Amino acid sequence: MENSLSLTASRPIGQASRLRSIFGGSLGNLVEWYDWYVYSAFTLYFAPVFFPSDDSTAQLLNAAAIFAVGFLMRPLGAWVMGIYADRRGRKAGLTVSVALMGGGSLMVAVIPGYASIGAWAPSLLLFARLLQGLSVGGEYGASATYLSEMAQRDHRGFFSSFQYVTLIAGQLLALCVLLMLQAGLPVPELERWGWRIPFAIGGVLAVSVFFLRRGLQETPDFQEEKASGHRPPSSGLALMRHHPKEVGVVVGLTAGGTLAFYAYSTYMQKFLVNSAGFGRETATGIMAAALFVFMLLQPVAGWLSDRVGRKPLLIGFGVAGMFCTVPIFTALESVTTSFQAFLLVLGALVIVTGYTAINAVVKAELFPANIRALGVALPYAIANAVFGGTAEYVALSFKKFGFESGFYWYISGMIALSLIVYLSMSETRVGTKRGLHTGAVPLP
Repeated sequence: MENSLSLTASRPIGQASRLRSIFGGSLGNLVEWYDWYVYSAFTLYFAPVFFPSDDSTAQLLNAAAIFAVGFLMRPLGAWVMGIYADRRGRKAGLTVSVALMGGGSLMVAVIPGYASIGAWAPSLLLFARLLQGLSVGGEYGASATYLSEMAQRDHRGFFSSFQYVTLIAGQLLALCVLLMLQAGLPVPELERWGWRIPFAIGGVLAVSVFFLRRGLQETPDFQEEKASGHRPPSSGLALMRHHPKEVGVVVGLTAGGTLAFYAYSTYMQKFLVNSAGFGRETATGIMAAALFVFMLLQPVAGWLSDRVGRKPLLIGFGVAGMFCTVPIFTALESVTTSFQAFLLVLGALVIVTGYTAINAVVKAELFPANIRALGVALPYAIANAVFGGTAEYVALSFKKFGFESGFYWYISGMIALSLIVYLSMSETRVGTKRGLHTGAVPLP
């Protein structure tokens, strides 16, 4: 199976140029994910504007439904943008994705509320999220491929982990903006118009990153593949015909990991308010502190994967996540101090680090360059839409029906299924001691 990330390139890149490219690609990823997570961070404030109701849980359910629908667009974005990045270049894919994200953010910033335009308000909100769903669907594959191809072989896990560093940094930035607005604006003002500020900031940042990404250097792998021209162009049919096993592996290893990530991070803020009984400001502070430590752990785990392999970290996440998720969420229901809540949330995030830090490079190492962006993006986006995008809605539905703990068991069960994949898949890291100079080890 010819699925390696190339170890040499026809156009060598200097170390300084390589680091600038990785920094540029990572910074754009940060802005993309800031724009994406602002929606979740400010849901508690703008939900009443678009979904008037006397039931706060019902408002959150409606907002979470649009959040989930945005995820459903991600497979389409992954398909279209993945093919585009494989055929036109990683840089081109990154540039288009950030333009779509910025347009969606600016649109949310100016949409009138339900009181002004009625049903058009949630409809336009939905359209904006669909644009952002297309963007994120393409961003993951393009950025994962770009960072993996730009990194040197022995440091690929370390450098590709910066995809999640910047992903988390985007989420953290959204929470920091929320904290500043909570401190600077009275709650009525924040609920009336203040929540629009972070969306406007995201749109402006996206415009800046658009021009930054236009100046990025293309990856040697893409240049080499384009020059050779000996393999068929990227397409969904080619992906399923030549790499069905790899597609299945990506879906399987993603399902439990993405559900755990969104449960431990995005949904956790709402859980701390609705179920653990913390105030919105306190919950935001807990999540900001925990996510900051979580962000710092990503390069450490990526570096470790370059030394011991990707598979041990995935298995570690699978075992710990399967056995610890229910106890962590159960303990959070009755926690008495914010510090205790911080430790429990951080414990969950430490567990999922075994997946988040290396999942991108594992997927990139499964596919050849001519179809790598699509191979990374499409099966990931499908699993992400089904399990990650619905996490909040499923959690709130369990809560509404009086069986909140069912969500904890659901997470544990999905992690257990992914653990089976981790145990059965082969190591993807290139290991010179094992003589694996041509890339990923064939799957069993």
